[in-house]
Amino acid sequence: MPRTVTAGLDGSAESRAAAEWAAREARLRGLPLRLVQAWEPLPDPLAQAPLLGAEAEQDWIERAPRESAEGLRMRHPGLEVITEQHTGDPVDVLCEAAGTSEVLALGSRGLSGLQGFIVGSVGMAVTGHAECPVVLVRAGEQAADEHRADPAGIPSAATPFRPVVLGLDITAPHADLLEFAFRTAALRGAPLRVVHAWVPQPPPPYDTPGYSYETEAQPVAEASLEPRNAFMLARALEPWRKRFPDVDVAEAAVEGGAGSVLVDASHDACLVVVGRRARKGRFGTRIGHVAYAVLHHSPAPVAVVPHA
Repeated sequence: MPRTVTAGLDGSAESRAAAEWAAREARLRGLPLRLVQAWEPLPDPLAQAPLLGAEAEQDWIERAPRESAEGLRMRHPGLEVITEQHTGDPVDVLCEAAGTSEVLALGSRGLSGLQGFIVGSVGMAVTGHAECPVVLVRAGEQAADEHRADPAGIPSAATPFRPVVLGLDITAPHADLLEFAFRTAALRGAPLRVVHAWVPQPPPPYDTPGYSYETEAQPVAEASLEPRNAFMLARALEPWRKRFPDVDVAEAAVEGGAGSVLVDASHDACLVVVGRRARKGRFGTRIGHVAYAVLHHSPAPVAVVPHA
């Protein structure tokens, strides 16, 4: 099967925003857009109820993706849109679809500002197990939100893209993660901002065995971490700068927790890219605490990229 950009569709405002984002991404990548709807059959007692009968269920299953596809074709002329309806567990269906996808887009629901966003159980499970990058998109996300404001201060899809922000662990700068971030920025003609966050280690307490007065020089040693981390970050990016010479790259080694640093950077981003270690297994959400924090608090779409 040819590669696609895929969106999970369930009729919600979040999934419609994800489908719109996926349509724009498919145009950038020159790929078809695939809309995948997974439907778990209702238990027999509910399926026999007058308002939730088999006929109504089947009508919705057939109508929702068709109407979504028609709207996307109108808004994105020339885009090939494929629709699929599957009966079964949505996590299994979407993870299987991810196997032939360049990117899988899903929706997530917003809460009040301090509480952040809800990534539902399906979204978390798929994000933790899909074989391709998964992008979580907020309800209401629009094309103009990815771009700089125009000279009058009005968001506009006609202006340049906001930066792509990549959170990078310099102790393990995985190629899959870097490849995705650089290529995503290149497709948009967007700058790439690479952020490595680090937290200095506190000196040991005075009663630690083996403590000596020499450990009081620890704060001075910690000061040397910043230039060292900046050097390691620049070295990790050097081969990728050569592969993508047209991408405007800026890097920063920032003191602070990785989750909070990336959430701060997300406010001026068109996309935030984080990694997760690829693991086998059907149960549990295994995306890591940094990706978890960014998914729940970034106002920009978030791409979670699996790597070895």
